Amino acid sequence: MSSSPNTNDKATFWKWLPWVLLLVVIAGFVWLFMSMKTPSEATWEPPRTSVEQQLPEPVSDAPEPIASYHDAVARASQSVVNIYTTQLMAEHPYMDDPVLRRFFEFHGGPSQGNGNTNLGSGVIVSEDGYIVTNAHVIEKADEITVSFNDGRKSRATVVGTDPDSDLAVIKVEMTGLTPLGFRENPIRVGDLALAIGNPFGVGQTVTQGIISATGRTGLGVNKFEDFIQTDAAINPGNSGGALVDASGELVGINTVIFSRSGGSMGIGFAIPTAIVEQVMNALIKDGRVSRGWLGIEIQSQLRDPTRLETSTGVEVLNVVNQGPADKSGLQVGDIILTIDGVEMTDANTLIQYVARKPPNTELNTQILRNGKNGQVKVLLEERPTQEAVETPELFHDGRLGGQGDDPHLDNPDAPMMSEEERNRLREELMKLFDSEGLPQ
Repeated sequence: MSSSPNTNDKATFWKWLPWVLLLVVIAGFVWLFMSMKTPSEATWEPPRTSVEQQLPEPVSDAPEPIASYHDAVARASQSVVNIYTTQLMAEHPYMDDPVLRRFFEFHGGPSQGNGNTNLGSGVIVSEDGYIVTNAHVIEKADEITVSFNDGRKSRATVVGTDPDSDLAVIKVEMTGLTPLGFRENPIRVGDLALAIGNPFGVGQTVTQGIISATGRTGLGVNKFEDFIQTDAAINPGNSGGALVDASGELVGINTVIFSRSGGSMGIGFAIPTAIVEQVMNALIKDGRVSRGWLGIEIQSQLRDPTRLETSTGVEVLNVVNQGPADKSGLQVGDIILTIDGVEMTDANTLIQYVARKPPNTELNTQILRNGKNGQVKVLLEERPTQEAVETPELFHDGRLGGQGDDPHLDNPDAPMMSEEERNRLREELMKLFDSEGLPQ
């Protein structure tokens, strides 16, 4: 009698079951062995950062740090120029003496027709050749040469100067130039700053720093001051160059440094674009700058640093007869608290505010008179020309203004020597010629 199919299937199952169990046990041992494998036996692979580590969750909306400012500098540099000025000099007053003339010839002294060459920088502000620089860069220049970033050169003419703000506009007869864009948003202390210019004549150079302070006044450098302070290195030759932000937009014109050595000490000053734009447009349009004038003498309220209460406002010390303030009713002793709602914290604030307003502008002035508040409307007139102020020991373009230690050899306008001094000098020079074997 033959066996049933179910019996055969059961026999086959029990026949293969031990082998299946054996394979499962072997696989379990292999897995356990691999999981217990020591790190020293594992195959070495270079360290890698996981995807989660490469792309961390953003913690803020701040942009990633900038690794290079090449693009910003490349944009701004093509708009910054080097300026070389030459001042022709008349024959030195002692060149008529043959002994002194021989001394000058052999020792590099001045001769007729020679000139002093100074250097500075400038910023292109229009495609048709207008360039902004410092007034002291082109002061008394008989010839101005502009060198461009692409190697071209051109003579320039003066459009206008404004010594009160130390700004000037010159023009070259060229077209297709690249003007530098002005920054629209206000700068902040701590913003990055890049100074571009021609320090010491070595060629166009970029230095980096930050905006150290804004609204610096009272330095005595210019009549109208509202400087940006920066620690970006500014040296002789940088005057008139650009101070730009991280995007390559103009924030100021480098103008002066504070230095005891003649080089950068981390305290440089630039004229902000708000003043540059006002002066530039006025010089291009009219060749001069018209500023508002109140016709008063003022001083800041005295401040005692030990007192907790603060004193603000500007005291009127004198009122010019028939001036704008006199016509409006301002009086000596009035304390000007605000103008058009802007608090007048000190005299410099008031001067800068008024100077930025054109003549015939009406100002709404809040004053304190005899302990009572009042309102006075003042119609500004054009500021009259005033005498130049003395420049303090701050360096314009890294110099105090002198040409050398010896006023007689370096400055033809210096006081003349007496006849006795001149004869003594001739004798000393003759001895020098004999000792050096120079021709008599």
